[in-house]
Amino acid sequence: MTAPVAAPVPSSSAGTATRTPTRRNAELMLLLAVIGILFAFSAATEAGAIQKITGDFWVLPAMISAVLLLAHIVVRFVAPYADPAILPCVALLNGLGVVFIRRLDLGEVKLRQRANLPVFSSDGQAVKQVIWTLVAVGLFTGLLILVRDHKSISRYAYTLGLAGLVLVALPAVLPASVSEVNGAKLWIKLGPLSFQPGEFAKVALLAFFAYYLVRKREVLSLASRRIMGIDFPRGRDLGPVLTVWLFSMLVLVFEQDLGTALMYFGMFVVMLYVATERVSWILIGLGTFIGGAVLAHTFISRLQLRVEIWLDPFSDARGKGYQLVQSLLGFGTGGLFGTGPGGGQPGIIPEAHNDFITAGFGEEIGLFGVTAMLCLYLTIVIRGLRTAVGVRDSFGKLLAGGLSFTLGLQVFVIVGGVTKLIPLTGQTTPFLSAGGSSLMANWILIALLIRISDAARRPETGQPSKQPAMLHDAHTEIIRPGSKP
Repeated sequence: MTAPVAAPVPSSSAGTATRTPTRRNAELMLLLAVIGILFAFSAATEAGAIQKITGDFWVLPAMISAVLLLAHIVVRFVAPYADPAILPCVALLNGLGVVFIRRLDLGEVKLRQRANLPVFSSDGQAVKQVIWTLVAVGLFTGLLILVRDHKSISRYAYTLGLAGLVLVALPAVLPASVSEVNGAKLWIKLGPLSFQPGEFAKVALLAFFAYYLVRKREVLSLASRRIMGIDFPRGRDLGPVLTVWLFSMLVLVFEQDLGTALMYFGMFVVMLYVATERVSWILIGLGTFIGGAVLAHTFISRLQLRVEIWLDPFSDARGKGYQLVQSLLGFGTGGLFGTGPGGGQPGIIPEAHNDFITAGFGEEIGLFGVTAMLCLYLTIVIRGLRTAVGVRDSFGKLLAGGLSFTLGLQVFVIVGGVTKLIPLTGQTTPFLSAGGSSLMANWILIALLIRISDAARRPETGQPSKQPAMLHDAHTEIIRPGSKP
């Protein structure tokens, strides 16, 4: 006869929860270290670019520091148990980007005039980046204040999915005069302002994918046949993957951008793998995307040009391959330790403010510096994946995993392009590149990670939980054979 199973004992009591450290002081110490690095980097940049340190070297770091401390205060009060390493890593990347953009502004004027170039120059990109940072951190804090429970986002999953599709498709249907930049239709230009709606679409689509896959994962996990030890899904269950694949191919055809198509399809396939734990979905995803890309290469001249440049940029080093050649020369000039902040010539690299900002950094801080920068991204991704493992609900797990992977994939796509690992794409480097769309969208992404992290690390109060209103809110339970309810 089987003994009755005792009721589960809460893992922590209310009293224990109050003694659990929030690690906000650790986050504050890390932020203060970040602020010190930004001031030192700004001073070193002026010493290298101007040959002296002016009295204004502290202005931009001080402005960024004030914004970052504001973000910390908001996190301290509305997400006290969030991971303490995510915000400082993002803060350092964002701050380094602002200071380096100021360095590029200095490089556009003659040496003897640099000391007199005002920080708030109307032609400079740095002060604009500070303003965008203020707006982005404002969205970050606003989202944390308004969204106190990440599961509430699932109520608007279909609305977010529709909004994401509209944002992605909008540049494709608009005239080229208001949507095309450098051959890719990814922008919407409204007078002096322009923004990239696809940056916001990725966050909206991630929320929809997480909700959809939680509801359909049992069906998508079913296997039809085993081939070489791998269980493949039933043919009837390929519909979602083929739909997203077709959507990605339409983006590739009409918007002429391989990076965006790869990012959308990649994040869906990876979330599908996380939801079902079927390696076959990864194989199917890779196969269908590679097949679609090869087919698109046959008909799309822009994609053919990108592949041609990737294979041999030095065959036309002063023409079609100029951007990539200058990027590679910048990395080569930097070597292991770089020329020093302000000591290189990153302005020679086209689009050094945007797509090729990593190459500019590579020249001045070298291989070791760029590696350290990539480690910051890696830390954010790892912490995000740890959040996905630790959070208790399925929707949060998929959303945190998708957010983390998408950020890592975007970094891989752009850094891989400027280093000739893969063909060039039109993606921006998160938190570093100049521009508002990418900065705002990625700070929103970080806000969602912070919110889910707070839920994952928050101790249980020991109070009886309410009956979940939806299936994806339920906790995982194990029923042992022979036990009685």
